[in-house]
Amino acid sequence: MNKPFFEEENLHLLGELDPVVHVPARLMIITYLYVVESADYVFLMRLTGLSWGNLYTHITKLESAGYLVMEKTFRGKKPVTILHLSDHGREVFRKYKKDMMKVLDGLPD
Repeated sequence: MNKPFFEEENLHLLGELDPVVHVPARLMIITYLYVVESADYVFLMRLTGLSWGNLYTHITKLESAGYLVMEKTFRGKKPVTILHLSDHGREVFRKYKKDMMKVLDGLPD
């Protein structure tokens, strides 16, 4: 007989998920950066559908946590902000992904 889901040993992982990453907008940002390696602010804004201010707020939170690196540079005379995950941010995302997969794999069909 199957154990009820609430008795599954991996369920406790939900309470241990990183709250900085688990917010949907930040999860979207960190996931895109995990895949594309780096992106400029405009590219992320278009991918996520977030407003400038909302995107900035979430990027600042990820940067403050040490998960994201923001590099300000120029393309010609135009300022550009390039974003990429720090090594720590990549590791945090890998752990988040692994933990979520454990929880979801434990759910009944």
